[in-house]
Amino acid sequence: MDSKIQKAIEFKAEGHRCYKEKKFREAIGKYHRALLQLKGVHVVDGTTGSEVNLLSQAAAKLTEEQRRAVESTEIECYDSLTACLLQSELVNYERVKEYCLKVLSHQRDHFKAMYRAGIAFYHLGDYECALRYLRDAKNREPTGENDPMYLYIYKEKKSYKPKLACAMRMTKANTRR
Repeated sequence: MDSKIQKAIEFKAEGHRCYKEKKFREAIGKYHRALLQLKGVHVVDGTTGSEVNLLSQAAAKLTEEQRRAVESTEIECYDSLTACLLQSELVNYERVKEYCLKVLSHQRDHFKAMYRAGIAFYHLGDYECALRYLRDAKNREPTGENDPMYLYIYKEKKSYKPKLACAMRMTKANTRR
């Protein structure tokens, strides 16, 4: 069990190295391999389900130190995966949202996960959720990397929403003729 956890930590470290070298695709692969190693720990341990769900399930076979190592490695991998995915040419915002929510399910005050979830929800068109996550991130770390532009764009988009909906109806009506 220790060897799987150690291997996961090594893959995570390799992912960090790749990220720093701006090899985002390679980093994504390393983070996924780390998570696969940890999935093996869950199977050996007798737990099933979500990778990050270790705390909520009986993990009696893992020591406290192992459990902490597994949880922190999973959280760091999901957090780092979101950073990599946001660097992609074609960003999979659904995946970014999924990974951010996994991080936030264990660390509700994780600033970067809040901020990135806000970005993902924004690009997925869920502006209310985007605003909630972006505001929470701004409240947690108002001078950090939190981009005030998303809050501004949200406000602009919200004010134009009725105009866009009206324009869409007019376009549909014109195409029916």
